Amino acid sequence: MKLLIDDADIEKIRKIYEFYAIDGVTTNPSILAKSGRKPYEVLREIRDLLGEDAELHVQVVSSKADDMVKEGKKIVEKLGKNTYVKIPTVPEGLKAMRILHNEGYKITATAIYTPLQAYLAAKAGANYAAPYVNRIDNLGTNGIEVTRKIHDIFENNGFKTEILAASFKNSLQVLELCEYGVGAATVAPDIIEGFINNTTNVQAAVQDFTDDFEKLCGEGKTMLNCD
Repeated sequence: MKLLIDDADIEKIRKIYEFYAIDGVTTNPSILAKSGRKPYEVLREIRDLLGEDAELHVQVVSSKADDMVKEGKKIVEKLGKNTYVKIPTVPEGLKAMRILHNEGYKITATAIYTPLQAYLAAKAGANYAAPYVNRIDNLGTNGIEVTRKIHDIFENNGFKTEILAASFKNSLQVLELCEYGVGAATVAPDIIEGFINNTTNVQAAVQDFTDDFEKLCGEGKTMLNCD
């Protein structure tokens, strides 16, 4: 399962990228608004940090298909070929997906709450479908089960579309989808940092190793200078 960061805060992204193997970054209009900066200024900074090969997902704002297509083309023109155009999975969005897919653009179908939405997005040529796991939960439905059902629909029908699961409240939700083998998940930085959540026990084990080694070789010694 690919792991992406769902944020536009460059310092948070930089910190996660320093320590973890990350496949890219997703954004949406609300995330960009939190930065208080011009959208392309933020996105260009993120792209420069990621490099040209990492995935960057950027959402259109227009409501009509023709305008979505124009937005999508400009997004890719400004941010590079490995930029995915995020399009809401509504009728106008599905039309825009088909047009952009036929012209070779990469597409992420977003705002997915039901398996049939995901099915239609796959039929329209989306590379990713992004179910909102926690938001689905908040509607009284099981977001994990909906996402698993979408995964099975894609597998059973031979679609090339992958899941890009989004909207998580905790690391357990991510773990359940990782176990199921979905294509990708985009996760907020604080939840990613919580993946190593038993810090006290981990640090205690590491300290034990260090103490034992120093008893053998001397204080401050490592495998670099223990000859």
